Amino acid sequence: MLTELRFVSAALVALALSSLAGPCHALHVRRNASPVTLPFARRLNMTGSAKLLEIDQARMKALRNRTPAARGSHTGILALGAVADVSATSQAVAYVTTVTVGSPGRDYTLLIDTGSSNTWVGAQTLSNPFVPSSSTGITGNLMEVTYGSGFVLGLEYTDNVMVGSITIKEQSFGGAILSDGFTGVDGIIGIGPTNLTCGTLIPSSQCIPTVIDNAFSQGLIPEHLIGISFEPTTSPDNANGEFTFGGIDSSKFTGSLEFVPITSTSPSNMFVGIDQSITYGSPTGTTVLPMTAGITDTGTTLLLIASDAFATYQSLTGGVLDSTTGLLRITPEQFANLKSLFFHIGASTFEFTPNAQIWPRALNSALGGTDDAIYLIVSDIGTPSGSGLDFIDGMTFLERFYYVFDSANSRVGLANTPFTHATTN
Repeated sequence: MLTELRFVSAALVALALSSLAGPCHALHVRRNASPVTLPFARRLNMTGSAKLLEIDQARMKALRNRTPAARGSHTGILALGAVADVSATSQAVAYVTTVTVGSPGRDYTLLIDTGSSNTWVGAQTLSNPFVPSSSTGITGNLMEVTYGSGFVLGLEYTDNVMVGSITIKEQSFGGAILSDGFTGVDGIIGIGPTNLTCGTLIPSSQCIPTVIDNAFSQGLIPEHLIGISFEPTTSPDNANGEFTFGGIDSSKFTGSLEFVPITSTSPSNMFVGIDQSITYGSPTGTTVLPMTAGITDTGTTLLLIASDAFATYQSLTGGVLDSTTGLLRITPEQFANLKSLFFHIGASTFEFTPNAQIWPRALNSALGGTDDAIYLIVSDIGTPSGSGLDFIDGMTFLERFYYVFDSANSRVGLANTPFTHATTN
């Protein structure tokens, strides 16, 4: 299979036009530009045989393998040995929005991902493939990326990409030829650090300006950042999220934003990484995770912590591993006694309540779980602390806070919201 894929890749490069995408334009600000807001929704798609935890752990391994030290010059299906062995057929939980590509435009439902930076479409090659339009440009490159639950191989194009009310000109993106693991969605809008695109093109060694990079450089948005808010919901497919290009929506949070720099610890510094510690019961309570580096990631569902920290958490909560879901299960009595976790990030401490620590009980069936059971969303990352990536604050954590990735200043912002202490789950 690998030999055939390499042959196909070489043939496609030979057939593609030789012109390459130009370098990113100098950054500037359009003073009268306004932030652009997109709604997004959570979708559940547990169609594979893998557990949610296994899918998230596989994503973590794929993220590690996408760092320059781990991947060499390229990453993707041409290095399939890096793909974790998980029998998932799809992203289990996806946070999606609609993006329009081309002239005339074609709509695609894309995963919002801060853990990757390539944007690509056409995963549904039969029902909604990428079809070049009159404004499409061919770069002469292949694009290939692996993810925890799949991969994509495609041709890299340029075209008009409409995000909300703005149209980004000559945005570089992939049009899928072959992909796996993206049932029910059309691809990814990558909003992580630009460096994650480096090494994803063949034969070019160029990095690819992201949609945020180009929207800002073209003066379409006032700031080089994104803000994300999400109202916890017990229903799938609710458009309860808001994704703001180029600004911060102060109506979505309470108090002030706490900004911290991207961590300097490798490999977390390649992503939207931060330093944090976690205590149980109170801000000065039992230490679950000492101060260490990890990442914030909209493409991960659970809250993953280092194996030794997870063992401490399991002991404190009394949770028992559930063989069906892979998550810790607690009794109603244990839930009544469950204490808050406290995340120490920068100069602020964020409370993660007992209700926030459980999977929405109305959605237990999506996990293959028992309807009335109580499952914890804090899980084992699969490696001990000290790896340089000791936690992933996934969407079950982030949806309780307002979240900002300020790529211009290499920092992350968090703030409480009206839903931080919600009892929705």
